[in-house]
Amino acid sequence: MSTPISPRSAITLEDVRSVSPMLAQLTQDAIVDNMWQRPTLPARERSMVTLAALIAHNQTMAMQHYANLALDHGVTPGEISEIVTHLAFYAGWPNAFSAVAAIKDIFAQRGIGLDQLPPAGPEPAAPGQVSGE
Repeated sequence: MSTPISPRSAITLEDVRSVSPMLAQLTQDAIVDNMWQRPTLPARERSMVTLAALIAHNQTMAMQHYANLALDHGVTPGEISEIVTHLAFYAGWPNAFSAVAAIKDIFAQRGIGLDQLPPAGPEPAAPGQVSGE
């Protein structure tokens, strides 16, 4: 039986090892054992940055793992929702929609509903207008 990189990952470390043992070792050493253990950037913020980078680059295969990791590290469903929305403007609507496709199943599996997400309104202020004017 394969050992998952995470219990909720689309690919396991054994899958990687079966194709590239060195890549599996580098993944474990450089990413899991080193990068994610560095104290200067807390895991919660590291999760948000990583998720944003994956959305910006449309890397949907890794989003399942890192969205779950973000939730495990205390990033709220509302914050993930806002990251997806924010990235639509900077990384493009198709990338944001790809993130929705990857993350919606995670929200469903964890019982995350609309009551835990930011509401759709109010409309953002027009350029040059202060909100509430």
